[in-house]
Amino acid sequence: MSGANDAAALALEVRGLSFAYAGRPALDDVSLAVAAGEFVVLLGPNGAGKTTLFSLVTRLHDRRRGEIRIGGFDVRRQSVQAHGHIGVVFQQPTLDLDLSVMQNLAYHGALHGMGRREAKARALAQLERVGLHDQRRTRVRRLSGGQRRRVEIARGLMHEPRLLLLDEPTVGLDIASRRELVAHAHRLCTEAGVAVLWATHLIDEVRPDDRVVVLHRGRLLADERAQSLPARLGVDTLGEAFDLLIEKQEAACE
Repeated sequence: MSGANDAAALALEVRGLSFAYAGRPALDDVSLAVAAGEFVVLLGPNGAGKTTLFSLVTRLHDRRRGEIRIGGFDVRRQSVQAHGHIGVVFQQPTLDLDLSVMQNLAYHGALHGMGRREAKARALAQLERVGLHDQRRTRVRRLSGGQRRRVEIARGLMHEPRLLLLDEPTVGLDIASRRELVAHAHRLCTEAGVAVLWATHLIDEVRPDDRVVVLHRGRLLADERAQSLPARLGVDTLGEAFDLLIEKQEAACE
């Protein structure tokens, strides 16, 4: 396979990414790649730089060093093509509580240039996938927290992106809802070929066979399968491995 084909096969490619807020580094030379259909956990404590990374990928922030490509398209030079391949579920809910589920999705479709008929068909298909077809006429404020998150995922997939970013998507959800959301995101990878970058600070959201990227103080500390990390560091659990990586980084910054 050629280098060009390799690049095109990647849903997300980040190279040498650095960013600072008012001179304070938030990301420091971060590089990672997510392949089509791959589930990757971006694991780090609050303030690690996870949301900053997502903000740069989606161009909410843009004054940075490094390169970001989505589906092979540079997010600066080919912004329209790049962001046509991305869906996002932000940490803070963004649904209109006073609109129905379908009205929220129809509005998203219009923003992506879909006609009414196409938007309806795609919305219904995604709601079926997340198990909320029967709630399509329900006002969002009447849904549970887990249901609202699933609506946001359905909305983010309407334009058939190659990459789905989820920033701490289980905040405020109960254990059962969290588990179902994690399972659903994995199904998107295996059944729909969507690449998922799942940002969290919760160890129990990581499965043993997940690829886990550990981020702290804006630096990448590990990038490997969750089940291999403890053995490499000489500890028994992923939680212990995570704590050890954070402790070493904190000591290095003192």
